[in-house]
Amino acid sequence: MTSRNWVKLFISTLLVGGLTTGVVGFIVRWNEFAPIFTDFDFLEVLSVFFWLIGVGLIFSIISQMGFFAYLTVHRFGLGIFKGLWNPIQIVLILFALFDLVYFRYKAFAGGGDSVIPYIGVAAFLLIVALIVAAIKTKQTNQHAFIPAVFFMVVVTAIEWVPVLRVNEESWLYLMLFPLLVCNTYQLLILHKLNEDSQKQRSNLAQKPSK
Repeated sequence: MTSRNWVKLFISTLLVGGLTTGVVGFIVRWNEFAPIFTDFDFLEVLSVFFWLIGVGLIFSIISQMGFFAYLTVHRFGLGIFKGLWNPIQIVLILFALFDLVYFRYKAFAGGGDSVIPYIGVAAFLLIVALIVAAIKTKQTNQHAFIPAVFFMVVVTAIEWVPVLRVNEESWLYLMLFPLLVCNTYQLLILHKLNEDSQKQRSNLAQKPSK
């Protein structure tokens, strides 16, 4: 990928993360922010919105760090494990989903609490991952399916760890949705930017040297 497209990806993902958090923040923390809407305090709404955008920029950077780390790990995985890399990714996906349910339940559930909400979060993450992977496969090829699911489940879960450890519900969802949106955006746009970069290099190669 050319440096221009790297910058394009970085800035556009920042915007996606910031705006998504700005909108999602008002939804998931509505009980907290509802009074400023009922009081028609426009300046307060605006200040909270910009604060949420700032938080979203941080989430976006975390997402991009995870994405670039995944690209490196994926390349090493293909080189080292070759045909075994896909089965290894499936095992890691299952392990990550198990962790999201079992260890969170053991750490945070009170006596008599149901495990269903914990299963629901993991199931939601898996469903989103499967949908995104299906879209990615349609855009590229069938070999992209398992890596896409791996990225959307395992990498998102790792990026989500800071608020998973706190387990405060509003922050859980405030971080999860922007991460999913940013990760989806990066995953689905990557091949388009790579194709554009190849075209740019071809055009430069065809230009006569002076």
